[in-house]
Amino acid sequence: MALPSDLDEDAPIFAIAMAAELANMHPQTLRQYDRMGLVTPQRTAGRVRRYSLRDVAQLREIAVLSNEGVSLEGIARVLELQREVLGLRRRVRALEVELADERLTRLGGRVFAAGERGDVVPLAHGRRTARRTEVVVWRPARVHEAEREAEERPRPVRRRRPTAKKPADG
Repeated sequence: MALPSDLDEDAPIFAIAMAAELANMHPQTLRQYDRMGLVTPQRTAGRVRRYSLRDVAQLREIAVLSNEGVSLEGIARVLELQREVLGLRRRVRALEVELADERLTRLGGRVFAAGERGDVVPLAHGRRTARRTEVVVWRPARVHEAEREAEERPRPVRRRRPTAKKPADG
């Protein structure tokens, strides 16, 4: 059965007869499970049981576990653990959202720049460092001194060797 994504799985919409039919069980079995606390449907003002889609799915799961030989006490424990896991998953999701919000709103938490002396400078979220536009020419001291020495040194004069003339054929 395909369900629209906006349908609330916890909405109490099924009377006991319909829930029993959807779960392929007798209505008396649903009453017994309610007394045992396996599946506890919501109640109307007149104390009539109303089952949700989640309740029906749980009834089907109980039927599968029962057919596999799990006792009702075992089924109760399995359902208790599943409810605990569901609650813990919801709590983890809420904490993840809270952590993400904290990381986004914390000022200077992850944004930084390098200072003039090479130190780390935290920045407020959304701020940039002041842009510097001056031009700096940097030359290492050794290269600069070597160039100056080369300029001051006299250049050697190259002399050409006299070339031997070939005798002319005559």
